[in-house]
Amino acid sequence: MSRFHLPLAVLALLIGAARPARADAPPHPISHADVWLMKRVGAPVPSPDGKWAVFSVVDSAYEAKEQWSDLWIKSLRDDSPARRLSFSKGAESGLNWSPDGRRLLFTAKRDGDESAQIYLLDIAGGGEAQRLTTLTLGARLPKWSPDGKRILFVSEVFPGSEDESAIKQEAKQRKERKYSARSYETLAPRHFDKWLDDKQPRLFVMDAAAGAAPRNLLAGSALAATPGFAGVQSDEGQNLEALWAPDGQSLLFIAASNRDEAARAAVLTHIYSVALGGGAPRQLSQGRRNYEKLQFSADGKTLFCLSQAEEEGKIYDLSRLASFAWPWTGAAPALLTAALDRSVSRFALPAGERRVYFTYEHAGLEQLHSVDYAGGALRDEASPGGGAINSLQAGGKALVGVWESAVNPPEVYAFNGAPRRLTAYNVAQAAAIDWQPPEHFWFTAPDGRKVHNMLVKPAGFDPAKKYPLLSLIHGGAASMWRDQFVLRWNYHLLAQPGYVVLLTDYKGSTGYGEAFTRALQFDPLKGPGEDVNQGVDEAIKKYPFIDASRLAAGGASYGGHLANWLQATTTRYKAIVSHAGEMDLVMQWGSSDSGYGREVNSGGPVWGDAPAWREQSPLLQGGNHAKGTGFRTPILISVGELDYRVPVNNALMNFATQRRLNVPSKLIVFPDENHWILKGENSRYFYSEVQAWLAKYL
Repeated sequence: MSRFHLPLAVLALLIGAARPARADAPPHPISHADVWLMKRVGAPVPSPDGKWAVFSVVDSAYEAKEQWSDLWIKSLRDDSPARRLSFSKGAESGLNWSPDGRRLLFTAKRDGDESAQIYLLDIAGGGEAQRLTTLTLGARLPKWSPDGKRILFVSEVFPGSEDESAIKQEAKQRKERKYSARSYETLAPRHFDKWLDDKQPRLFVMDAAAGAAPRNLLAGSALAATPGFAGVQSDEGQNLEALWAPDGQSLLFIAASNRDEAARAAVLTHIYSVALGGGAPRQLSQGRRNYEKLQFSADGKTLFCLSQAEEEGKIYDLSRLASFAWPWTGAAPALLTAALDRSVSRFALPAGERRVYFTYEHAGLEQLHSVDYAGGALRDEASPGGGAINSLQAGGKALVGVWESAVNPPEVYAFNGAPRRLTAYNVAQAAAIDWQPPEHFWFTAPDGRKVHNMLVKPAGFDPAKKYPLLSLIHGGAASMWRDQFVLRWNYHLLAQPGYVVLLTDYKGSTGYGEAFTRALQFDPLKGPGEDVNQGVDEAIKKYPFIDASRLAAGGASYGGHLANWLQATTTRYKAIVSHAGEMDLVMQWGSSDSGYGREVNSGGPVWGDAPAWREQSPLLQGGNHAKGTGFRTPILISVGELDYRVPVNNALMNFATQRRLNVPSKLIVFPDENHWILKGENSRYFYSEVQAWLAKYL
């Protein structure tokens, strides 16, 4: 049935789901193991002919050394089960099919690799993956040329060392240094859990063969030499999103040229072009807009992308679906979703149709929509009931992605016509859990805004009983609670001890239009906090099973900011949980890995007269006991010591304040975690501490 020549071990492949639960076994309350050990299904990448899709699957484990991540392949033409393509613990990423659909590029760090390198797997002919690059600083994001003879990719260089021999020599000298100091002349020096270095991103091209010499297309260019030249920061380094022009004679890429102004201005990402033969890159897009996610139509006559207007003095701009005629004419982009008051998350271009398929957030869901190439005939497409589509790609006429919901962990789906599930890695495990989909409801804020909420009930729910309520606050603030399977703050796991969990999309959330998100400008915590409190009031009125005398609130990141604000400004909650929450707006401005956007949000620099800096810093409200508020509610404070987005000084200041005021409090520091708790045993401990804290006071 298959044309693949795979290793003998495929005969013993796992086809996704664990052994089903006994048919007569009653569903059980969710456990941390249920959450953590669900298989993590990555975004499927369809072949150009639409016959196959390749995707990663992580077999999670509590011990990192026991965790596996492998590539799987699934036919899009029949119901045959997915097959395992790779057998290694190291993760593969950057999947890219050759134009003929016979070979696959990916990035991995395998035996002997000090940095991730590019590998080629012959899908049609079989055999082991072949390493194509051996660069000192590694390689990532490979893309085939239209004729299948070359690949482009991103790597990095040291300042003044543009070729591999110079890079290797510089790396050796740095490794042999006797000192460990870092030095900086531009912001930001840190990103999430990493101190940044002076390596710079470059675009390389090479023949698609092992041993071929890569060529640095940006070497010596005036653009790459500008102090503000940069890609988009990721965990792997700075990435230059790039793709081949349809004729294969040039490349397009996304880059910024004013990153050195990040402390005082918005950094803009534009579209550039560079000839295959080298030469000076040319900036194509102009004006105060950002661009990302470039794709060409199948006929090569239209360049599609996502674009955001960078409006002066505003905090949030919708992500619009945009297009340009190709070859480049210099005309302004056509904004295909200009009339849609939502941000487009992702889009895909199936062959044979002059329609763009895309998703956007709305009221806890992310579903499928489409628009024609001219920006007309916007319509809703068939989507699974509820939940969220979290990836979307086209190959040939095939349209595939990942769908999940709060009670359906991620699986690969086809979206041609009626949605069709293609994998069943987690179906049996999910069916064995006692859980219900979230219940949706709305209320009207005093200013007329419609505010969306979801309510999650515990296992064994009995409407005749009374349940404590936990108001869980999402991060962002430009984010939205989604009907999806969440790892870090799993709704059902938090509800499991016998709580009702409330999820309110307060002022500043996405999924409700640009004005709704921008509404927290100059009002960073007070207004959103009022929405959270009103959400609790509305839930109590609507649901008689909620015990109004037993309320708690908690969140992480911006949700932690709001948790700290609620502790300072109300005593209605019996317990507070704050993870990675800022305590003082001024301190967060100076110590976080982002600052200028906070000035725009608060109304000016910290030394100016914008009142938000003082009036909405939780720390400065904490002593308002004469007003009947101030820090009184017992609070659990947690933080990752490697968190550079909301640095540990916030948690330390929070705990010092609580002890100074004799408030029941507990501080938990994870020395090996960043903004998120990502290690298995740390996660299990974190949930146990949260549940113990809530149980103690509820």
